[in-house]
Amino acid sequence: MSRQQPEQQAPPVQKLRIRYAKRGRLRFTSHRDVSRAIERGVVRAAIPMAYSSGFHPHPRISYAGASPTGAASEAEYVELGLAEVRDPAEIGAALDAVLPDGLDVVATVDAAASTAGSLSDLLTASHWLIDLGDTPTEQVAAAVAAFLGTESVTVERMTKKGLRSFDCRAAVVRLAVTADGALDLLLEHTVPAVRPDDVLTGLREVGGLDVPLTALLTRLAQGVLDRTDESIGDPLALR
Repeated sequence: MSRQQPEQQAPPVQKLRIRYAKRGRLRFTSHRDVSRAIERGVVRAAIPMAYSSGFHPHPRISYAGASPTGAASEAEYVELGLAEVRDPAEIGAALDAVLPDGLDVVATVDAAASTAGSLSDLLTASHWLIDLGDTPTEQVAAAVAAFLGTESVTVERMTKKGLRSFDCRAAVVRLAVTADGALDLLLEHTVPAVRPDDVLTGLREVGGLDVPLTALLTRLAQGVLDRTDESIGDPLALR
């Protein structure tokens, strides 16, 4: 007997792109838990989602450029595929109302009206602020100078595929010290991905920086990198 074919679902009639923040204690939440919270929120807000085809249909939700566990962020992105056309602002407000405190919807736009390209293609760099606590500013500045003066900085990190070595220097577009001794970091998204904590490892190995365990990572922006003026374009900008 042939197996019954699954029902084919209609494609989304509208795609909404949402920028949300991960603040406070929610920075310790894993991406898996964040995605679960958003999926529960979509149900609670009664958002008319489109579903995938197959034997186990799931709502059409796609994530791009998620920040690592332990990092706060003002620029996380998710795309929702809807079965009905709705006002983006109303959907954003409805979702924000049911998400946990610390997961906050910042902006919602219709993908058809925003910058062309897939969401993942529009996230090519991140702007980070790294608070190093009471680390002396002169020590931070010396480590940054040593790091920037080195052509290649190889670091190691354990990944799902085992221990990997890679150059973290090449991904750094800009690295500066703020007036209060924090790090202002513009990081290009590369393969393999270089994370802010990899840059901290490089600063420790090359510049002898004593990185505190309490270093706080906050992503301020994420978008399309313009190397000419070291800026990041808004992926939700309207055409």
